[in-house]
Amino acid sequence: MAIIVNLDVMMAKRKMSLNELSEKVDITLSNLSILKTGKAKAVRFSTLEAICKALDCQPGDILEFANDD
Repeated sequence: MAIIVNLDVMMAKRKMSLNELSEKVDITLSNLSILKTGKAKAVRFSTLEAICKALDCQPGDILEFANDD
C-alpha cells in the first residue's frame, strides 16, 4: 500500500514550521514528525481535521494514494 503524506509540502505552501503546526494542532513534535515523514501507521480523523484547519486545506492535500504497480 502506498499512501504518500504531503504534509511537508502543505506546510511549505503555508510557510508554517513544524513547531508552529505542533502548537496549533496540540500534538507533540515527535508524533507530528512521524506523520510528516510518512512513518505513521495510522492517523486519527480528529488529528487530520485539526491539521486541515491549521493549514486551511483538505485531507486530499495531505494524503495521496499511489499504486504500487
